[in-house]
Parts: sequence; structure tokens; C-alpha cells
Amino acid sequence: KFNAPTLFNVGFHFRFFWNGRSSSLEEQIELTVYSPTVFNSTWPKVLEKLAADAKYQPLVAKIQPGEKLDSKLLKKALAEFERSLWTPNSRFDKFLRGNATAMTEEEKKGFQIFKNLGCSSCHQGMLLGGNMFQKFGIFGTRPIEKQEFLARDRGRFTVSGREVDKYVFKVPSLRNIELTAPYFHNGVAKTLEDAVFIMGRAQLGRTLSQDEIALIVKFLKTLTGEWRGQPLK
Repeated sequence: KFNAPTLFNVGFHFRFFWNGRSSSLEEQIELTVYSPTVFNSTWPKVLEKLAADAKYQPLVAKIQPGEKLDSKLLKKALAEFERSLWTPNSRFDKFLRGNATAMTEEEKKGFQIFKNLGCSSCHQGMLLGGNMFQKFGIFGTRPIEKQEFLARDRGRFTVSGREVDKYVFKVPSLRNIELTAPYFHNGVAKTLEDAVFIMGRAQLGRTLSQDEIALIVKFLKTLTGEWRGQPLK
């Protein structure tokens, strides 16, 4: 039903799932196990499968001596692994730390346009997103998106039931964005250029020029970080 987001840097997000229905990684794992569209399982079934795999037993014994693997330990272990998936040291990070040559002049201009347009009012903080909710389509989406996408995916409304929450979603992080296509909760944008164009129309109420789009995309590509000391590709 939804575009699966990256797990990189997920430990720094303030809520989980596009509609924010989970407030912790552990709770997100719980909901995923029982979800009919994901695992469609139960903890007894999951634990039974893992108990049958001999390589897990010594690992469990190190953490819970004399005890069996249970759902609490499994959720904690999975969540701790996910929290380790952080990707620092992007070229943008280096630029912010004072390395003026980490970004080209065109990339810096794209960053300035990004700020001047107001994109940073939602894509903010260490992740450039991932820390707030926002309505998708403040200025409408009819010219740029098939309406059945919005009719099917109603965002936080499915959690709260409040009319004001219709089509409100978690603002995604922009880190590593060049590597995480397609874009948006419904995956409707296949390229970064498409995504920037749609954001201009839907969230800003303006049609960005091809030059503006190209420069913003150049800036966005500076947000690709490193995983275990190696640049993501």
C-alpha cells in the first residue's frame, strides 16, 4: 500500500510509518509482525522458527543466560540494529563543519534556493526531515498526480479519525535521497527531478523552472552519507 522508506538513520526519526502510528522502533516491529500485509504472523510463530535455528542460541545465552529468546529481547535487538544504521559525513555535513570546498558553487546555489523557497521549514534538523508531520498537497495535487493515490492513502486520518489529518504524513528525511527512489508515500515520483517539481506545485503553489529544479537536485545529491566509513552508492 505504501512506498517502503529506507532504514538508514531511522533511529533518529520522531515517529514511524508514514502516518506516524508508532512512537518507537520496538512498537513499529510489533505492528509489523502482526500486519496482514507484511509478516502476517504472531510472536509464537516467529519465536518458534528462530528457536529452531541453532546459531541464535549462543547469542541469546550471552544476553539472557538460562532463558529462551522472547519477543521483548527480539524487539530490542532488532531496534538496536536499526539504530546503528546511521550515515554521517555527507559532503553537506563537511560543508557545515567549515569545509567550503566540499560543495560546488552550483550545489551551494541549490542549497540557497532550497532555503529561499521555504523547503527547510519542513525538511529541517539533522535529518532534513523525519521530525514532523505535514499535509501532502497544501496547494493541491490534481495537475500532477492521479487522485486515486490520495483517495487511497489518507495519512494520519487513518490513525486519528480527524478531518484535519486527512493526507497528513510524516515528512521524510532527505538524507541519502538520491539513492532512495521512488519518492513520497505512494512512490508516484520516479526521479528526484519529478519529486522536486511535485513539491513545488503541491507544497509551494509554484511551478519551478528547469534551472531551479536542476540546482536543487544538485544540492540534494550532497546529502549522501557514509556507511561504515564508505560512501553509500
